[in-house]
Amino acid sequence: MSVPARPTDSSATSELDQLPDRDAEETEEWRASLDAVMRHAGHERAVYLLRRVHEYAAASGVTLPGLLSSDYINTIPASSQPVFPGDIGMESRITALNRWNAAAMVTRGSRLGLGGHISTYASAAWLYEIGFNHFFRGKDQDGSGDQLFLQGHASPGIYARVFLEGRLHEDRLDGFRREAGGHGLPSYPHPRRLPWLWEFPTVSMGLGPLAAVYQARFNRYLHSRGIKDTSGSHVWAFLGDGEADEPESTAALQLAAREGLDNLTFVVNCNLQRLDGPVRSNSKIVQELEARFRGAGWHVVKTLWGEAWDGVLRQDTDGSLVRRLGEVPDAQLQTYAARDAAYIRKHFFTGDALSGIAAGLSDAQLTDLFENSRGGHEPLKVYAAYRAAVEHKGAPTVVLAQTVKGHTLGSDFESRNANHQMKKLTTAQFRRMRDTLDLPIPDSALAGDLVPFWHPGENSEEVQYLRDRRSALGGPAPIRKVVAKPLQQPPSGPFEALHKGFGKQEVATTMALVRLVKDLMRVEGTGRRWVPIVPDEARTFGMESLFPTAGIYSPGGQTYEPVDADQLLHYREAEDGQLIDEGITEAGSLAEFTAAATSYATHGEPMIPFYIFYAMFGFQRTGDQFWALADQMGRGFAIGATAGRTTMTGEGLQHADGHSHLLASTNPAAVSYDPAFAYEIAVIVKEGLRRMYGDRPEDIFYYLTVYNEPKRQPAMPTGPSIEEGVLRGIYRFKEAERQGPGPRIQLLASGTAIHWALKAQELLGSQWGVRADVWSVTSWTELRRDALEADRARLRGEERTPYVTAALSGAPGPVLAVSDWMRQVPDQISQWVEQDYSSLGTDGFGLSDTRDAVRRYFRVDAESIVVAALDRSARAGAVDPRTVVEARERYGWRG
Repeated sequence: MSVPARPTDSSATSELDQLPDRDAEETEEWRASLDAVMRHAGHERAVYLLRRVHEYAAASGVTLPGLLSSDYINTIPASSQPVFPGDIGMESRITALNRWNAAAMVTRGSRLGLGGHISTYASAAWLYEIGFNHFFRGKDQDGSGDQLFLQGHASPGIYARVFLEGRLHEDRLDGFRREAGGHGLPSYPHPRRLPWLWEFPTVSMGLGPLAAVYQARFNRYLHSRGIKDTSGSHVWAFLGDGEADEPESTAALQLAAREGLDNLTFVVNCNLQRLDGPVRSNSKIVQELEARFRGAGWHVVKTLWGEAWDGVLRQDTDGSLVRRLGEVPDAQLQTYAARDAAYIRKHFFTGDALSGIAAGLSDAQLTDLFENSRGGHEPLKVYAAYRAAVEHKGAPTVVLAQTVKGHTLGSDFESRNANHQMKKLTTAQFRRMRDTLDLPIPDSALAGDLVPFWHPGENSEEVQYLRDRRSALGGPAPIRKVVAKPLQQPPSGPFEALHKGFGKQEVATTMALVRLVKDLMRVEGTGRRWVPIVPDEARTFGMESLFPTAGIYSPGGQTYEPVDADQLLHYREAEDGQLIDEGITEAGSLAEFTAAATSYATHGEPMIPFYIFYAMFGFQRTGDQFWALADQMGRGFAIGATAGRTTMTGEGLQHADGHSHLLASTNPAAVSYDPAFAYEIAVIVKEGLRRMYGDRPEDIFYYLTVYNEPKRQPAMPTGPSIEEGVLRGIYRFKEAERQGPGPRIQLLASGTAIHWALKAQELLGSQWGVRADVWSVTSWTELRRDALEADRARLRGEERTPYVTAALSGAPGPVLAVSDWMRQVPDQISQWVEQDYSSLGTDGFGLSDTRDAVRRYFRVDAESIVVAALDRSARAGAVDPRTVVEARERYGWRG
């Protein structure tokens, strides 16, 4: 019998509608069956059946799009929970002690107005304790262990645990947020401030999750390239549900799924609160996050409800309770946690089915369901979620754990919108907390002004249990270890090639630097440790020659024939590729750079990351990450290519960088240079390798700006102080050709501006009778830092002259500085120059035009330098003021 096709709404059309129905009758039978279920058992039963069929089909190998969300209940039912391998009673006592000491630490600090955060750790305590007791690997076995990106606001709880272990003395706990004396504890995970404990700075929200993804990826990179076996390392990133609002938190989810990073687990503490209120007041953040992660290809494990809910959910025979849990918005769920049983009966358990369930529960049981019985507060539930995460293969996992912010701190804190700003407990609140946690702290210990820290003793069962668990997992965590492993310095050959210059050939400094790095990558031993990182601009920077030789890292290798396979510089991906081409993501590239730059500590394997990017999109776009890099004590070379505000012809306002050196100058760990010539680059890179990877490595990174403008690259001048001047920041590159009496001036220039200054030098001498010396300033910032240190030394009673002062001492005439940067960059050194000092620069927005036109627009071209030099000389009485007017007219200098 022929069955006519059922008409459908065109809005519901799927890709399957493009295929012919080979058996319309069978299709209609399936539809009729679904209609019958909905008529006789309701829509909820139909949804249940469809989900089970969908899951069964997927498990059977049928390719189907995944469901983006599931019911608002635990992913792992009670019947499927694994056996807990620890002593719950013992771990509960340890967790209680950590809760107490964390709250005591912040409260004691608050008496000095230092503040702190209590509620975050209170909600997440079990999320950390289960990890520390059963999952997080230390470094004692392979030197790497697991990498832990811990929530910044939870740091008091981590300190409390380290105190219990015996790695922190009680006096150090009292130094929480009191660092000026040198013995305090930083407020958050700051490796630079506490380098033996913290590995990863995370309190700049959103950067921790992003960094964790790229850390997991870099672990695979090290393994694939044969640098180190990192197969045992797992990356754990802890973040709050409110933190997921930061775009960086979820910016790299697709990367993690695409590359199958099953060595990565996110743990999202879903306490439903931001800093000032609900995360999703009118909807459900857990469901939103589940859909976001599932859609990106992640394995999702929800642990929302505690053991008390297991029996209640078993009474839900028609799905009413599950449906009710799914429809209650987060803000209302938070309200239930702060209300009494009568309120819950009236507002949550509505309808006959739910009222019947509530009738069998006491008032205490009802309030306990919402106040305490959350999945993130129960060790069995958390352990089951973590076990599912580490056993899942082929994709990263996110654990969505529901908690109550301020849990165990009492009704004044729990689920309160203001609890992020609540910094201390009263003595009465501490007594209630002690009773809630069942701690053996007598009333007499709470009689003073300061609540005491509490330690059960070095030989107590709790401390022994804690240490035994850490020993079984490979030692303490978190911990940062640096094993001295200096790299052999490369031979002189690659550097000498740049010292010789390029003769008559015009070469951009970008190309010169890339050539140097390519040669260094060929050096036996250290060459394999270079990690070139490019955000999809390798051809722009002349790095395409690395494609066929070094290869582009790809965990899946190359499964296709590239379109340029017949060309010499063909595109080649490989599992052991050395070049990392991140695509169009400066944030992702810098996160990868950070993982490589800190590999010397994370894995005991020093790597040399070389991250090259459009200068405009460097410090400006990812400045917060550069600050975190400095905190994490990363080492490597960051390269601002196509630098300067006037060298990017045609690109315009958003591409023209005239200020990244000013931004870099604010980062104490950034050693910044603006080299003019290829030989300067060679000197700087060689010294950078020594400082960062030599016998006494420094916790710094280098920022070099290079230009895409081809210019003559001379040989390195001879002289005893040239190399020192390059490294310290200034040296005289070319003296005035004509000697004798007459007006004098000193021209200081950096980067590509040296060529404008040299032309101006010639014009001043040949047309105006002014003799100018040209100085190459390789680093305005390093000159300033040296001068600041000299000032500090003088305050200590030491005699010390700033290098820039000594270099220019006695140089006749005024000083005029010029660069392709805004004037504030060269003006950094003005107060330490004894001569009259002025500057030219590219202040303002960039614009599109030819280089000559844009330089005239900013008044930094050679002719503009001449006019400015004559003006300063006239002010000094060295030339007739009418000369300045004549120069303006001759060069068409207007406005």
